[in-house]
Amino acid sequence: MRIFSAVIERCPETGLYIGYIPGIPGAHSQGETIEELVENLKEVLELLEETGDLKLESEFVGIQNIMVG
Repeated sequence: MRIFSAVIERCPETGLYIGYIPGIPGAHSQGETIEELVENLKEVLELLEETGDLKLESEFVGIQNIMVG
């Protein structure tokens, strides 16, 4: 079992949650709830694994707060 970090944002226009796995091209999805988004991301990762396209091109390090002004 592999564990991946997902970046999740909420679109203010649609209210949908949008997520992607940093470093894995094509690993992105959306959902009406975070739970739905997570399930959709799992499906995408499983599909990428089945096709042999689950390749990590960079490693997620973290986030950093930056103060401006």
